[in-house]
Amino acid sequence: MWSGANRAAEEFYAGLLQEFDEKKKGICKDPFIYEADIQVQLISKGQPNPLKNILHENETIFIVEKVPLEKEEPSHIEELQSEDTAISDLSTGENVWLLALPIGRARQLIGFYTMAHNPNMTHLKINRPVTALPPLWVRCDGSDPEGISWLGAELISTSSNITGIVLYMVTCKVDKNYSVNLEDLKKSHKKRHHLSALTAGGFAQYELFKSTALDDTVAASQTTITLDISWSPVDEILQTPPLSSTATLNIKVESGEPRGPLSQLHRELKFLLVLADGLRTGVTEWPEPLEAKSAVELVQEFLNELNKLNEFGDSTKKDTETVKHDAAAVDGSVECLLTVRGDLDFAEQLWCKMSSSVISYQDLVKCFSLVIQSLQRGAIQPWLHSGSNSLLSKLIHQSYYGTMDTVSLSGTVPVQMLLEIGLDKLKKDYICFFIGQELASLNHLEYFISPSVDTQEQVHRVQKLHHILEIVVSCMLFIKPQHELLFSLTQSCIKYYEQNPLDEQHIFQLPVRPTAVKDLYQNEKPQKWRVEINSGQKKVKTVWQLSDSPPVDHLNFHRPDFSELTLNGSLEERLSFTSMVTCSQVHFK
Repeated sequence: MWSGANRAAEEFYAGLLQEFDEKKKGICKDPFIYEADIQVQLISKGQPNPLKNILHENETIFIVEKVPLEKEEPSHIEELQSEDTAISDLSTGENVWLLALPIGRARQLIGFYTMAHNPNMTHLKINRPVTALPPLWVRCDGSDPEGISWLGAELISTSSNITGIVLYMVTCKVDKNYSVNLEDLKKSHKKRHHLSALTAGGFAQYELFKSTALDDTVAASQTTITLDISWSPVDEILQTPPLSSTATLNIKVESGEPRGPLSQLHRELKFLLVLADGLRTGVTEWPEPLEAKSAVELVQEFLNELNKLNEFGDSTKKDTETVKHDAAAVDGSVECLLTVRGDLDFAEQLWCKMSSSVISYQDLVKCFSLVIQSLQRGAIQPWLHSGSNSLLSKLIHQSYYGTMDTVSLSGTVPVQMLLEIGLDKLKKDYICFFIGQELASLNHLEYFISPSVDTQEQVHRVQKLHHILEIVVSCMLFIKPQHELLFSLTQSCIKYYEQNPLDEQHIFQLPVRPTAVKDLYQNEKPQKWRVEINSGQKKVKTVWQLSDSPPVDHLNFHRPDFSELTLNGSLEERLSFTSMVTCSQVHFK
């Protein structure tokens, strides 16, 4: 019996150590399989962590769970999901609950981890000194009387020795009529750990904004803005965080919210990406047009109007009026947040018309042929902003002097021409906003607007700049922060994107003073409230939490009594979830 347990502990530790070493070397691989039915994966700091909703920690850990069922077994899954006692739609991941282990198997694995690290287990065939591995957490199915959902183990060590281990137990349940007292939690902690002095720290998370679906056919965006607040000491359960707390805004914004004020600008950006992809791959997937008229008709009308203005010799005045009209048409939905540009030049107006109507390569060729012919005849003398290096701007400047280079509208040239004027237009849009709102200077934006890199890289950087704009505008709309906070947020985003690729799943965190955001949370219910009791040792703690969503993604919770829901009530409004984390400390002697 003992020899079998020893071998199992040795094999389990060897697998964990190999996974840990390969991760340190940057070798990415699938989770390792232990005894055919169990998989172990190492979650690094910063990666999605299934324990984040309970412990609010972001460190490297091992996650142990069942090997997922093969896709060839859907009938078995459907049969399990059909049971009346389960409410599977409360799980945040599809079939995640099938990954949980029975409590007996989970305790066995925790035991192997503990044995391998115990310096007194010298008979184990493990190289000494033992490498201290990250904490180990095992998903549990909650089928035991206590309803355990996680078991965990974390080492206690000095600089040179492993001196003990902390064993954690997490329980979760739907608890509409929860009843808990802070003093009772403190007494329980003191009794369990035989300690007199202790502290209680609080944490509350408020959901300030979350996108919802437009309808059944349009999925909600992933935009969320939450406020995390921490404080100590805690005076009572569900205490409103005091103004002396530490607060952080967490902002994740997905670009292109169809109801948002930047939807038109985002569409222009998407069209820019279509052109860039077309140049890169040789295949252009043209979007559906917004205009009823064809691109050729719109451009011809535009040129005819400019030609008439040129004949009357008052092109500048009328041109500006046309510009304001077009700018309002393009940016009318953002006029409350973005300064409507009344200075769109000829190339920018041409971009607005073509980006909303071009549906083929032939459209591009015909439209630019019309423009070049008008320039060659001297029928139009359009004005341009200074600083553009686009091919079209060079042709326009040449037309002022009656001589123009011959341009062959073939191959990638038409696509490149439209891409260049689109880049110029969008860069100026972003510059006008950030400088106009006093959130950045030209020096701050230099990385994003520099023409010194190739066209594809310019497009990538403009895409980053658009995401920064989406983040800032979302905050302006939904939390209405002071200018100082918006400036800090903008600078934080700029710094991040100067060093990182585009990532719309990244959560931007911004420290704030609770006094600056008190109106956003003081009269609201938190979506998560937690108290952590410890005795000066971070690892030895008792945690109680109340949340409005399941803190564990692998448990199916029982249905509530639907007869108690009011006409205006909803399932989400009625459910409350409580979780408890307790631990015990074992010293190796």
